[in-house]
Amino acid sequence: MSLLDTIIAYLSPASAVERHKAQQQLVMVGAYQGADRTRRANQSDWRRETDADSAILYDLPILRETSQNLMRNSPLAGGAIKTNVTKVVGTGLKVKPGVDRCTLNIDDATADAWERQASREFRLATETREIDTERHYPFSLLQGLIFLKVLEDGDVFVNLPRFRRPGSPYSLRLQVIEAARVLNKDRIPPTATLNGGIEKDENGAPLAYHVCNQHPGNLRIWAAGNKQLTWTIVPAFGKSGAPLCLHLFDKSRPGQSRGVPYLSPVIELVKQLGRYTDAEVMAAVVSGMLTVFVTNESGDPSLGPAPTVTNPTGDPSKQMDTSGIELGYGSVVGLLPGEKVETVNPGRPNPAFDPFLQAIIRQIGVGLELPFELLIKHFTASYSASRAALMEAWDYFRRRRHWLVTMLCQPVYEAVITEAVAMGRLEAPGFFSDPLIRNAWLRTTWIGDAPYHLDPLKEANAAKLRMDMFLTTHSEECAAMPQGGSDWESKIPEILREQCILRDNELTAEPPEPGEPPAAEPAEAAAAGNPDQPDTDLEEE
Repeated sequence: MSLLDTIIAYLSPASAVERHKAQQQLVMVGAYQGADRTRRANQSDWRRETDADSAILYDLPILRETSQNLMRNSPLAGGAIKTNVTKVVGTGLKVKPGVDRCTLNIDDATADAWERQASREFRLATETREIDTERHYPFSLLQGLIFLKVLEDGDVFVNLPRFRRPGSPYSLRLQVIEAARVLNKDRIPPTATLNGGIEKDENGAPLAYHVCNQHPGNLRIWAAGNKQLTWTIVPAFGKSGAPLCLHLFDKSRPGQSRGVPYLSPVIELVKQLGRYTDAEVMAAVVSGMLTVFVTNESGDPSLGPAPTVTNPTGDPSKQMDTSGIELGYGSVVGLLPGEKVETVNPGRPNPAFDPFLQAIIRQIGVGLELPFELLIKHFTASYSASRAALMEAWDYFRRRRHWLVTMLCQPVYEAVITEAVAMGRLEAPGFFSDPLIRNAWLRTTWIGDAPYHLDPLKEANAAKLRMDMFLTTHSEECAAMPQGGSDWESKIPEILREQCILRDNELTAEPPEPGEPPAAEPAEAAAAGNPDQPDTDLEEE
């Protein structure tokens, strides 16, 4: 009790009791109007709080099915997912090894040589179809497929089996497993350590994944009554702690076992927008057809007698029905007494259709973290507004790219380099004896496609200014250029070779200014200035 409460209790105990009751009621009421159940706005949307798996796993199959359907049939939803894949992955994220030279205590020449050799070995292992268990994609294209399935289904699994194939010295392979194939073995009910096909330890870390041999939606399995389903238990990590199967999903809550599709927050909006668009398109199509109604006083739907004309071929069994009234170019149609013509005007195209469509798409873009301009691929605002929209989008794309590098690209690189060192194709002293040394050998930078510039000249001048002020390096600026997206050092040999070719062919002189004629020899200039002047040598003869 405060000093005031003590004084009131001494002078008037009854008043002190009433004061204490009022204080307790204020505490119970709380300070948030959003939690007040007595308000009408909070009575219709009450939801019980649950853990991550209880909130996700029950609805996940429906969310996946709906997301896949929208990906196939909705231009807006499919475009949003494909825009993510194009901007985040593009032509594939490329590795640039960057070993920790101080930790390894090696000179620059040794480090540069090792980094170049590591790049060659990684390309040898991954940039062929042999890396794919299905022998379809190299790693640069598998990145796009894996990221697309994460967005479409919510998560995807990448198994890392090892087996030999002719033509490749490496045994590492990548097997992409769809999310629907991972579910509890024999469809047993979830337990405290097994839920959503993921078996966990007491800390919540994955131990193994229960992978079905076929997709549960396979029509052959349905026909056989699910008798052909078998499961394989795939360990998550090996004895050394290296990952044996990668589970890629965007985790938003602690304890979350599975991911949700990218379109989940906007599924209802996208579906309703599709229905509205279909209705407006159909109304516009109907509006393009001149619909005519003929009314009469009797209400008879027929338009007068229906005479028939014998088919010109002479076959009496084939008659031509001439009932009804047909509209023709410049035709004059006679009606029976009491009949009149009325036309229908649906009022399409609807002038409010496009503003309403854009308003809904803006809400969808907020839910997907994509600016409105980029979502519909339509830039009509000013240069500053368009540039701000692209910069906002690339903040999101950079986060997604970092997530993809951490979850997929770097583990694959580490698996390849570890195998290369084990086979003796790369020399890395201390690689298997000290984790610190191992991490120093495995440091990398991943480079992807850069955003296009709205004004390349301004961006180039800004890049030059940053380098002159020693704020950035050539490598950083090269990686940020749209046509770059690669290692600056890899361009130096080609630049030097081109300069040698230009110098050998005497093409290194400064080009003439625009509009300025090329310099000519004195005799040629004199002849060009006076065409009638005879040749000097002939005149002397």
